[in-house]
Amino acid sequence: MHKSAKDKHFIKQPWYEGGPKALKKFVSENLRYPVEALENSIEGTVFVKYDIDHQGNVVDAKVITGLGYGCDEEALRLTKMLKFKVEKPRGLRVLYHKSIQIHFRLQEVKQQAETARIQYNFAPSPKKESEPEQKPSGGYIITIHTQ
Repeated sequence: MHKSAKDKHFIKQPWYEGGPKALKKFVSENLRYPVEALENSIEGTVFVKYDIDHQGNVVDAKVITGLGYGCDEEALRLTKMLKFKVEKPRGLRVLYHKSIQIHFRLQEVKQQAETARIQYNFAPSPKKESEPEQKPSGGYIITIHTQ
């Protein structure tokens, strides 16, 4: 008779469905670069430690190393949106501790803005000779951002 091997880990760690690539994709798709950080050309990495409950929800998050200019708040917002898969650890309610690095890079924001911006220029219609002289208006510039 051959005994089956026991699982080496008593408590399984939570995982993001799709793995690290899916997690990175989620962060890049949902990251909104703060306006204040854009205006001041702030780049860097925010380190966040967070807790995951027994249902896979992020229940607490704390910035360990931040950048300021709204980047810390955006990193916390993104972290709290995460949802993990958790195996039931033998009836126990376990609180898991993890950390994540969220990168703020201006180059990526500029590339997204270049591909997503459509600009329309409207000029005033040419005046007719019967119309009285009016001050020229500068026209309108409407910028549409798509995401």
